[in-house]
Amino acid sequence: GPTMLPRAFTEEQQMFRDAYRKFLAAEIVPHMESWRDQGRVDRSAFEAAGAQGFLMVWPDEAYGGMGDDDFRFEQVIIEETAYARCGDWYNTLHSRLVGPYLTRFGNEEQRQRFLPKAVRGECIMAIAMTEPDAGSDLAGMRTTAVEHDDHWVLNGSKTYISNGINADLVFVAAKTDPENNPHHMTIFMVERGMEGFERGRNLKKMGLKAQDTAELFFNDVKIPKANVLGEAGRGFIYLMEGLAEERLIGAVGYLAAAQLSWDLTYDYVRQRKVFGKPLAAHQNTQFKMAEMRTELDLAQSYVDQCVAAFNAGQLSAVDAAKAKLVTSELQVSAADLGVQMHGGAGYMDEYPISRQFTDARISPIYAGTSEVMKIIISRDCLSDDYVPFNTRNF
Repeated sequence: GPTMLPRAFTEEQQMFRDAYRKFLAAEIVPHMESWRDQGRVDRSAFEAAGAQGFLMVWPDEAYGGMGDDDFRFEQVIIEETAYARCGDWYNTLHSRLVGPYLTRFGNEEQRQRFLPKAVRGECIMAIAMTEPDAGSDLAGMRTTAVEHDDHWVLNGSKTYISNGINADLVFVAAKTDPENNPHHMTIFMVERGMEGFERGRNLKKMGLKAQDTAELFFNDVKIPKANVLGEAGRGFIYLMEGLAEERLIGAVGYLAAAQLSWDLTYDYVRQRKVFGKPLAAHQNTQFKMAEMRTELDLAQSYVDQCVAAFNAGQLSAVDAAKAKLVTSELQVSAADLGVQMHGGAGYMDEYPISRQFTDARISPIYAGTSEVMKIIISRDCLSDDYVPFNTRNF
């Protein structure tokens, strides 16, 4: 096996991993195929995880969580979900990407109202930023909200919203001073059943078939003031504050999926015979697999470092962007190598590597494209503040 340094999980987290892996095998894996056919994971997946304490670990016990904010618990959940080929169940989007907005910026009334149900999996959450003409560039957003005495009126549409069909609570970003300031945004908590809030199609996608991705429409939706997240006008800042964690969540999942692609390929090349000897006995296979194994191990060390930095409150959005960039590209290249090594079989749906490939292709696009990550990284590393290596304080 690899001689990597032992990964820094506690004994409790190792036990948690074992228990969560068993939970997935018993309650989620057997249903994934039918959920892929229907284009969304049943709500029962969230409820089953919630009932056993596997959905949201970090909220305080007062809200039903374990009250342990150590990101390594989420890392375990993300890695095991990807490794069990349940990556199209977007549990972490609900629990660790959207959920913390309530504790970071919400008030106590909002936390009481939504968190316990979210922890139990009875209130599924989503976040809606992307629009047909505004993806990574949030300033291009057209959804607007106008303030009245005791409510706001929200108008616009969003697209490619993950958990879009299942969601009971959607955090919607809207411009609230579009004439004067494109960055004056407010986040509204839109609830299922609010008049004028409608869902469009569950969009058909290249991969991640069980993951509901929808269009959302807001026609004069009246939002009570109690459903404004934090302060009006500060939404853009709130979205930016969550970026390091969002990119870290992504990186952990992308890399776990890449590790699975390598493992699937390892099994195949050792048993498949070509010209009378295993595929793994050919130098091309050996070199390709050696290169990929090295990249995965290096990336894993960096991601684990990012998790440690995040736990210490020190992970920058730029360092997280580096992790997101490298791991999302690796997820694609590891799956691509796997398909090639599988030959014709790799193109067949019955071989897991085939889906590893189609599921991977979105990763360098969503949560900020690879191109946007490069812009962010270059702004930092080419700035006047760059510190030459040999003058850094070690």
